[in-house]
Amino acid sequence: MDKPSFDSPSVHSYLSILQSVIGRMAANSSSCKTWCITIVSAIMVVVASQDLSSSAWIGMIPVLMFFGLDAYYLALEGLIRDQYNEFIRKLHDGTVIVEDLFIVYPGTGSSKFLGAAIIASTSVSVFPFYLILLALIESARRFIL
Repeated sequence: MDKPSFDSPSVHSYLSILQSVIGRMAANSSSCKTWCITIVSAIMVVVASQDLSSSAWIGMIPVLMFFGLDAYYLALEGLIRDQYNEFIRKLHDGTVIVEDLFIVYPGTGSSKFLGAAIIASTSVSVFPFYLILLALIESARRFIL
């Protein structure tokens, strides 16, 4: 079978699939932040209205859970983006083969994914957001509630 070329419909379709997966992971990451703020705000309102300042720490649970989930989505996005870039590199080099098409898999090995997740968790779009949210919860617990 012939090698895929730049103008091949299958190449365009495959790149579109990868772009859509990357877009979904970015949207999921954004949704994590939105849901986290919503849930933490609701918890803090209940804690404040019931005068349960000693229970404000409960607001930290969703922050930690969404931090992990956000890092997970960002790591997946990065791995799929690497796959996209590798495919483009192979396409430019002329080394792409038909078997490279329609594989949407972030890679094998838990150590590779764990490394990507750790890098993602220290990202500017993840770590400062959740750290500030934790600091706000603690500040509210100490000074407001």
